[in-house]
Amino acid sequence: MTQPLHWFALLTRSNFEQIVFDQITRKKINAFLPKTRKSSRRKDRKRIIEVPLFPGYLFVRSCFDAAHQLTILKTLGAVRLLGNGQGPTPIPDTQIDSLKIMTSTGTDLITGSCIRLKKGDPVMVLEGPMAGLKGEFFQYKGRGRVIVKISLLGQWAGVEMNEDNVEKIPSLLS
Repeated sequence: MTQPLHWFALLTRSNFEQIVFDQITRKKINAFLPKTRKSSRRKDRKRIIEVPLFPGYLFVRSCFDAAHQLTILKTLGAVRLLGNGQGPTPIPDTQIDSLKIMTSTGTDLITGSCIRLKKGDPVMVLEGPMAGLKGEFFQYKGRGRVIVKISLLGQWAGVEMNEDNVEKIPSLLS
């Protein structure tokens, strides 16, 4: 008797989502990597690129069979299937179907990480005359403006700038 298949969230190494997706689909395992488009800033230009909707994750269709899940986890860049002490937690098919519909429309998805900056968060300035400087988030001003505290010569200076020009530095890199 064949076990029923369920969707599971697979955690990947940082920036390995596409590599893991390609390898898993080569293994004839059903996988889904929802993507969205976003503006990418480079030193000399801006472009629109496709990025994973959920950075660090993709979805795989598997059964609860340990051997099948081991095949998934032996993929280069795969870290673990999300779950609890009893094992991986299935994701309802309806949620994956909704994601597939949303990402297939071709319209730009406005995404939010639900992680707003908090006072004291380490940030880096991405654009403008202070590009590359590290600082500390101070406050939201509204209308897409923020204040960042930047340490200069032993003093703090508060600089107001566009929120798009600031990115939170992950705690591992700060």
